[in-house]
Amino acid sequence: MLKEFGDFIKRGNVMDLAVAVIIGGAFGAIVTSLVNDILMPLIGIILGGINFTEMVLQVGSATLTYGNFIQAIVNFLVIAWVIFMLVRTIKKMEKQEEAAPAAPPAPSAEEKLLTEIRDLLKRQAR
Repeated sequence: MLKEFGDFIKRGNVMDLAVAVIIGGAFGAIVTSLVNDILMPLIGIILGGINFTEMVLQVGSATLTYGNFIQAIVNFLVIAWVIFMLVRTIKKMEKQEEAAPAAPPAPSAEEKLLTEIRDLLKRQAR
């Protein structure tokens, strides 16, 4: 069972997925910092000095921190935009690869022989 587990872990897809999760987590932290520390304060200044982290609604004994929810939405939109741009760029690159003309295949041995026969017949006809 340990050998099977080791083989499973060593497979390329699992390693690629692990790297993607780690990079995705780091990217998420960067985007969260960008939204919380730069974008939301700027948006707050533009909207008249609003601090989104202080936007709360008290309903009975419950506190609804809808400002944090707004930050999470902005966070999601930034990540979605970056992923959209990445996928769009990859698709453009794939289309360019598809559009590039492929080199014509080398003639087969049969085609070479037929070409030689054709050329010999042309010479004899002269």
